[in-house]
Amino acid sequence: MKLSLAVLPAVALGLSALAFQAPAQPASGAAAVRSDDQIDDQYKLDKKRCDAMKGNQKDICQQEAEASRDKAKAEAKAGKQKAEANRDAAKTRNDADYKVGKEKCDAMSGNAKDACIADLKARYGK
Repeated sequence: MKLSLAVLPAVALGLSALAFQAPAQPASGAAAVRSDDQIDDQYKLDKKRCDAMKGNQKDICQQEAEASRDKAKAEAKAGKQKAEANRDAAKTRNDADYKVGKEKCDAMSGNAKDACIADLKARYGK
């Protein structure tokens, strides 16, 4: 009986910690980038929600739906541009490393040079 009284507070504390966890955030700290179809579908749902409203409340709801759509599209565009920039930077780094390696291989001669160039081409996909 004494053991169960000692364990009970620990179990309650553990369960309360599980119940009050913070929601998971993406690793980047930003919302996940959605496709244009997903953005348009969400916009249609938001506009449909506005249909039940009247007057200024409906106007506000529609403006909020449009603003949400526009922001989501801007975030998607920025995400695509960042991905392209990252690919370009990776290619530039790869090409620069290949040129340095090629110069190092040029200092060699014979079979060592041939092996160095073959390894370099395999490593950098040339």
